[in-house]
Amino acid sequence: MSFELAIDWPTFLTTYWQKKPVIIRQAFPDFQDPITPDELAGLAMENEVDSRLVSQTAAGWQVAHGPFSDFDQLTETHWSLLVQAVNHWHPAAAELMQPFRALSDWRMDDLMISFSVPEGGVGPHLDQYDVFIIQGAGRRRWRVGNNDVIAQHSPHPDLLQVAPFDAIIDEILEPGDLVYIPPGFPHEGYSLENSLNYSVGFRAPSGKELLSGFADYVLAQELGSRRYQDPALALRDSASEVLADEAEQLRGMMTELLRSAEFTPWLGEFLSQSRHELDIAPPQPAYQEDEVRQALDEGTPLYRVGGLKVLQLATQTFINGERFSDADPAFLRLLAQDLTIEAEALQPLIDDTTTLTQLTGLINAGYWHFAGEEEEEET
Repeated sequence: MSFELAIDWPTFLTTYWQKKPVIIRQAFPDFQDPITPDELAGLAMENEVDSRLVSQTAAGWQVAHGPFSDFDQLTETHWSLLVQAVNHWHPAAAELMQPFRALSDWRMDDLMISFSVPEGGVGPHLDQYDVFIIQGAGRRRWRVGNNDVIAQHSPHPDLLQVAPFDAIIDEILEPGDLVYIPPGFPHEGYSLENSLNYSVGFRAPSGKELLSGFADYVLAQELGSRRYQDPALALRDSASEVLADEAEQLRGMMTELLRSAEFTPWLGEFLSQSRHELDIAPPQPAYQEDEVRQALDEGTPLYRVGGLKVLQLATQTFINGERFSDADPAFLRLLAQDLTIEAEALQPLIDDTTTLTQLTGLINAGYWHFAGEEEEEET
């Protein structure tokens, strides 16, 4: 299943991206849902999948976290089932992410899918990242406010909502419609009937996350061992005084690490790691190199596992937090650019035994799989 997104990206980026929300009618013409509510419920029963059930009752807002064993106690109104990173577990749903690769692989986070009954939603809230929400089956009303300062509160420990707001968008979305909401714009959606929604979220790391991640890397790699020195130490008026040039030298020791050659490999590793678990299942038994070559000779394509990030930064390629810099650049480009790799594209590259060894290792790690392997496992 493939999806065509009717959007003019240059105009969109100039006019709307991180500037203002917009509804695009029939962004996906003749939209067909890639997943059923029953399939979504099945994913929410899996231990590896992050899911939650948000409901509004007479007692207030309620949140339950999966995995769920059944849904027998649910009423006919006022609840939503939300499942994160469905693109990691459902190949057909993952196809919805493809049109958004026009923006950036590293910025894309995951595909969250929700199934809601009438009046179902998570209440008015705001996000700190860009999100495209695609309307699937059913209809849903969306209200979006301006990005003014707005009070937030928690009606439940697992919910953060905002105070009532004036809407600049108040529309009903139908299948194939899309609403784009930039960071910081309050919004609220609730279903008018049983409906499916697909949220393509974009990653926006905070400075705190970046500093924490780099600090962990510095410690693990035993970097930053140079100590403060002051051979030109001078006397001062007060023993309690920290001189401005001393503070600046200490700051310089920190920025020196950020400007070092180690920053790029850390950043590639950091950005290529997924926030959610991947559906990685190493083949049993493991492939031998001659078996990989034979499969490619037979024309069998390779598929990248859903949600796996392959990023290129400077001269290095990063796969799920691992650095690859000693492989054939043409081979690495192919891994980074194509989610489906045709055998014909790989055959000339694996004449190099080093490349064949590396490809075999990636397949045995569960990062790529040959077409048809899922069907064999199911049977």
